[in-house]
Amino acid sequence: MRIQDVLGMNARNLLYIRPYNPRKAIRLADDKLATKEMLTRAGIPVPKTYGVIREPKDLEGFKWGKLPKSFVLKPNHGLGGEGIIVFKRRFKNGNFLKVDGSKMSAREFKTHVNDILDGRYSLSGVPDIAFFEEKLAAHKLLTLYFPSGVPDVRVIVYNSVPVMAEMRLPTNASQGKANLHLGGVGVGIDVATGVTTTAVMRGRVIEETPDAGIKIAGFQIPKWDEVLKIAVEAQRASGIGYLGADVVIDQKKGPIILELNARAGLAIQIANLAPLRYRLDRIERLKVKSAEHGVQIAKNLFGGEIETEIEGISGKRVIGTVEKVKLIGKTGKEIEVEAKVDTGAASSSIDEELAKALGLKELIEFFNQIELPEIKNRNYARKIEQQLNRKYKGKQKDLVDIIVVYSSHGVSIRPRTKLTFELSGVKKISKISIIQRGELKYPMIVGKKDLRKFLVEPGRK
Repeated sequence: MRIQDVLGMNARNLLYIRPYNPRKAIRLADDKLATKEMLTRAGIPVPKTYGVIREPKDLEGFKWGKLPKSFVLKPNHGLGGEGIIVFKRRFKNGNFLKVDGSKMSAREFKTHVNDILDGRYSLSGVPDIAFFEEKLAAHKLLTLYFPSGVPDVRVIVYNSVPVMAEMRLPTNASQGKANLHLGGVGVGIDVATGVTTTAVMRGRVIEETPDAGIKIAGFQIPKWDEVLKIAVEAQRASGIGYLGADVVIDQKKGPIILELNARAGLAIQIANLAPLRYRLDRIERLKVKSAEHGVQIAKNLFGGEIETEIEGISGKRVIGTVEKVKLIGKTGKEIEVEAKVDTGAASSSIDEELAKALGLKELIEFFNQIELPEIKNRNYARKIEQQLNRKYKGKQKDLVDIIVVYSSHGVSIRPRTKLTFELSGVKKISKISIIQRGELKYPMIVGKKDLRKFLVEPGRK
């Protein structure tokens, strides 16, 4: 990405916001409650509104029974996530617990609401409105990889085409809010596939989430086509020509529009390692018939950049969900198999029969003689793992250790050994567990610990 190609704020305002975002549309985007009403009339899903506080007396008489256990407090004309608080629960004494684990007294809560009413967090500092909104529950795949808060996806839409997208991850620093200015993480997304690419935090490229240490690149955003489609529908309904649509993928409801932004920021270019101006110019004069048509145009024009750009910039290879892997046995014997590439699995594993063919028959026979305990409580898994390793580790030459693994098939206790394998031209020495996989299609799973040098593109084989 060349610096001279990057869209700057002045160019954005002059070329896109002024000509294509009329004042009426900007006022609509700046008013969160009005935006929600408009989108609801257009049949576009938004979070529920539980209550509105327009003046201090509304707060005194507010019926707290109307609120669920968890909710979000927002200023109606807020900017950059300021003033938003996500609450986990309300205690009987009137105090509150926030999602970051801190507590807020009833007095502090009222003070904060009054600050909102006074306009402390509003765009122009004028008196504002506070409202209580539904706390969305992130899709289970997102909570598995990114457990802190609820991530959202910012999609830049222009001329009914989603030209660029990034996922914004909440962190402890951002207090559970998906806001980059407050310390969240911006993650570039390949428009064609919905696969994450480069991650940026406070202007610095990172590879893992700061709180959980989870690898970010190569993750498939769930319901990706729906995310793009709802963003385009929001633009067409709002009349905002150059739009930043913020979408949350709720576990039960799917993609939901969280907010619309008529002055979408430009940091999205950094996370995508691509200039926005180039993409905007390419679709400026196209005739787009529908939201579906706009999504297809985006995929055709801006897809594949996960491979051509990221491989060249980061040195990471792009692989599919099924790849040929060459394993090298204890005696030097080489066996090539088709393996499933699974970013949801923590580590790699192979089938018992494949392990025997690689010269590990004695290890399997040794492990099968061990009387394994039944794990009824996940809290004791680590303790059982330590006990087994103290007793058996080092007792067989090929046994590196014993691990407890949780998967969609349940809990299993497995032996682990060191093996060399080659994937897409990259040779690795890895700790690989052994398990009976005879009933499954692939004799090997390549887990995320062995995928640090790769990006996984779903659908590619």
